[in-house]
Amino acid sequence: MMKVYGATISPFVRKVVVALTEKGLDFELAPVSLRSRNPDFLSISPFGKMPAFRDGDFSIADSSAILHYLDAKYPDPALIPAAPEDRARAIWFDEFGDTLVALSGGKIFFNRVVGPRFLKQPGNEDTVQQGIAELPRLFDYLEGVVPDPGGFLVGGVFGLADIAVASPFVNLSHCAIDVDCAKHPRLGAWLPSILSRPSFASVIAEEKAMLAA
Repeated sequence: MMKVYGATISPFVRKVVVALTEKGLDFELAPVSLRSRNPDFLSISPFGKMPAFRDGDFSIADSSAILHYLDAKYPDPALIPAAPEDRARAIWFDEFGDTLVALSGGKIFFNRVVGPRFLKQPGNEDTVQQGIAELPRLFDYLEGVVPDPGGFLVGGVFGLADIAVASPFVNLSHCAIDVDCAKHPRLGAWLPSILSRPSFASVIAEEKAMLAA
């Protein structure tokens, strides 16, 4: 059985878990924490970054590398388009998702949740506010490109682009930061249509329960 090392409160681990679920693949989630010294995890991800992934004799780290592997080996349903233009756009949105993570995770979620709760160190609220101040320009971009609710970012089919863009918003929600529908109505309507998919909804419910405990 495939194994994913990490915790789904990481937007990158969440990406992989959602993709595996959408593909109907059996996998085991092996929990590891920040600064984990788990030797199996570190043998795959030598710098300790989540997620790490193993499928039989093959192992790899990095969510994008994992998703490209999964789509090549288990192509049904495809999450990365075959058409050159659509494939390029999917990769662009995957990279854009990394930009969202840098703010939602690195500046906001880390200082409001990860540091205080898991590392027992105070968060830096100044850094949080810097991250929040940078979000509107990213939301403005998405407001101009997201489809109507029920639609998808690339090629009319749910895929990597939707997963990568939506995942960081879960971390923002855990910090009580949501899209202002008055300022970004299209984004505010599209996002719930993605996050309500069973592959996302089940993970989000587990995360909320864990953070509330």
